[in-house]
Amino acid sequence: MLKGFKDFLMRGNVVDLAVAVVVGAAFTAIVTAFTNGLIKPLINALGGSNAGKGLGFNVLRNNDSTFMDFGSVINAAINFVIVAAIVYFLIVLPVKHLQERRKRGQEPGPAEPTDVELLTEIRDLLRAQQGNGEGPSRHSS
Repeated sequence: MLKGFKDFLMRGNVVDLAVAVVVGAAFTAIVTAFTNGLIKPLINALGGSNAGKGLGFNVLRNNDSTFMDFGSVINAAINFVIVAAIVYFLIVLPVKHLQERRKRGQEPGPAEPTDVELLTEIRDLLRAQQGNGEGPSRHSS
């Protein structure tokens, strides 16, 4: 049962999906709190006399709706780099090493059924469809 689960996980897209879920759910809140709590105040300190708004400027004077907030853009870029680094080093790199080991033959990949196993399964399914499974058969198992 565990081998089947392991084979399922190593089929390719499952790992990509897991990476997307981890990026979207687990690390985003932590990284956002880190950058909002520690990095953004440092960026805002560069903002000049009105540092409460952040690093940026008003396109039209006395119109706060035209404020170009470069601090938020820098903050978002830092969030992205941190999340990407965590996902790469904790998920992508270990899976890549595992796949390379499989290619070298150190660890077997997912086992595929043989022709005989597939034919036996088809025969059993056909028997089950015929009713109680005691239909005519030329070969006995």
